[in-house]
Amino acid sequence: MNKLSGEINYVITSRQPWEEKQLGSNIRDMARTLAGSNPVLFVNEPLDWSARLSKKSGRAQRRDEFLAENQGQHLVKAENNLWVLSPRTLLGSFNWLPDSVLYDWANRFNGNVLANEIKQAVAQLGWKSFVLINDNDMLQGFYLKELLNPLVYVYYLRDNFLAVDFWKRHGQRLEPLLMSKVDIVASNSMYLANQAARYSQRSVYVGQGCDLKLFTPSAIKEIPADIAALPTPRIGYAGALTGLRLDGDLIGAIATRRPDWQIVLIGATDDSFPTDRLKALPNVTFLGSKAPHEIPAYLAAMDVLINPQVFNEVTIGNYPRKIDEYLAMGKPVVARKTETMALFEQHVYLADNTEEFIARIADVLNGKVLSTPEERIAFAWEHTWANSVGMLTDAIDQLLVSQPQTI
Repeated sequence: MNKLSGEINYVITSRQPWEEKQLGSNIRDMARTLAGSNPVLFVNEPLDWSARLSKKSGRAQRRDEFLAENQGQHLVKAENNLWVLSPRTLLGSFNWLPDSVLYDWANRFNGNVLANEIKQAVAQLGWKSFVLINDNDMLQGFYLKELLNPLVYVYYLRDNFLAVDFWKRHGQRLEPLLMSKVDIVASNSMYLANQAARYSQRSVYVGQGCDLKLFTPSAIKEIPADIAALPTPRIGYAGALTGLRLDGDLIGAIATRRPDWQIVLIGATDDSFPTDRLKALPNVTFLGSKAPHEIPAYLAAMDVLINPQVFNEVTIGNYPRKIDEYLAMGKPVVARKTETMALFEQHVYLADNTEEFIARIADVLNGKVLSTPEERIAFAWEHTWANSVGMLTDAIDQLLVSQPQTI
């Protein structure tokens, strides 16, 4: 990051809450990296009526616990150079409205509420100006450029959320409009960057960062007992187990056709994942969720690591951070072939269908690999947050230099 970037403040509006401790988060990692040389205000996703009333999601409960840990303070210094704002005001739950002028009025109302809280926090911090980064929220972030007047407004496009019905309802119209009016669209995959270039004159690819400090093979001293008790070879996946992103039929086919392989799944499941059907197979084991610091030891116990993505509008441009985590452990990997996964083709076997997936796992187990453990580890460590954030701040600096009157 260059000198100019170190002289400006950053406000980040997030869809991934600061208090979430079990899941990795692009935007939290980006905030921490930026805070190494810039003041950063991380804005927690505001709660709305539905989140407050819902008992199932747990979002409101986790937010209440976070506030209690901080003596009820809504603006707290979480780390050096980094503050977290948890908005006080509940937003309206308006997504059910038809995509119309009425929805736009209601959405702008929410935008005003959020913008006012950000303005108060910025004033409390004594900031006169800032760069605004919107974490892939085309709804609540739609009016923030007009309402906050940042030096630069960046839309961070890290997933194709338009494939999800909730976001598609209004986002199909609003996201292209938002990308056309922000100053920069920054994407973590070339696929998404190319999609954004249809609407933005400043669509930039910033790569994907990963925090790999935990993923050090030499640091593993003991294999956890629950996985050590399982037979080998172990074919494993670690991450969220959701039907939106994972192909349960593919996992089932692998287990059925190769009963001599043990399929090990680590992570929380949701209602869309065929958990019961897979549990009925004798060589499929669910080990449940594990704390982030525990995951590397489980990966070390696997013979082959897999990413059996379902191929859909969400995953086609998705950058799966877990691939870098797998490679950082020096492990051989087999994954579903997508445009983004082409980046890994020298180190990861890519499969188009079930037959190829099974054949490539068999290749690895028979000693046919694409690269050495050392080469995999070195490749993974090229994908740091310092590199990704550096590409982003370079793009911001270039824009600021070209428009000096805005500084």
